[in-house]
Amino acid sequence: MVEPTRSMDVESTLAVDWWVANGPKIAEGALRIALTVLIAVVLRFLLRRLIDRLTRSSSEERKPKLLRPLRERAPQALGVLVSERREQRAKTIGSVLKSVTTIVVFGIAFIQVLTELGMDPAPILTSAGILGVAVGFGAQNLVKDFLSGMFMMLEDQYGVGDVVDLGPATGTVESVGLRITTIRDTNGTVWYVRNGEILRVGNSSQGFAVAVVDLPLAYGANLASATEVLTAAAEAAVAEESLEKDVIDKAQVLGVEKVTPEGITMRVTVKVRPGRQWAVQRALRAKLMPALEDSGISLKA
Repeated sequence: MVEPTRSMDVESTLAVDWWVANGPKIAEGALRIALTVLIAVVLRFLLRRLIDRLTRSSSEERKPKLLRPLRERAPQALGVLVSERREQRAKTIGSVLKSVTTIVVFGIAFIQVLTELGMDPAPILTSAGILGVAVGFGAQNLVKDFLSGMFMMLEDQYGVGDVVDLGPATGTVESVGLRITTIRDTNGTVWYVRNGEILRVGNSSQGFAVAVVDLPLAYGANLASATEVLTAAAEAAVAEESLEKDVIDKAQVLGVEKVTPEGITMRVTVKVRPGRQWAVQRALRAKLMPALEDSGISLKA
């Protein structure tokens, strides 16, 4: 009975000696790992809170702080949609920044933990790089859509409320994401267009627009008289209160636009606020056609 007791005493002594020799180092390493994880969690939380503050506007009139250094092409004619457009743009960019923040902070913390455990992170990072390349080749379209959407957001090429021609579809933008742009055409059909497939964008809602009105005249019409009548009628129409707020410059009668076997087409144009060209066109046409008829100028049948 003496030998087993002595053996247990020896093992206990060895365990105590091992703990005395290595215990502080293990405790210190565990404390460093816990502190690293805690710092990463707190830092991520603070950075996400900062991004939320930068992407949140204090009022509908003020842009979020994140968007102030970036160029904005949103037309003021969109009214309340401008606020929605800014909010969506800021939230999308903020979401990307949050994802990048999470990856960077936790990635650095993960490498620190591996180092504390005595592991070499180089082989793991090399494997991750190879895996990332493989995934990238397998998801080229997704990456292409994402990058195209990101640059489109930063450059503000178009946004909610804009009337655009994206090639595959034409209509009013309803929502903009990093992968998909949703637009609704004049027939009410909703189109989902992948950002990576958009090769060119025609935006009818930036800067200014031009209302174009083509008026068909018969071959026997007096063009000089028609020009005078159209000039007077157009000037009177754009001076009305219903159109004055949308018109930027005076109306111009450009003259004969084309000659066809059916008759002659006269063109009138006026520079207007973006997005208001179609309403102004309809109003002008309703004013100019009766003016020509009242003056006895023959219209194309």
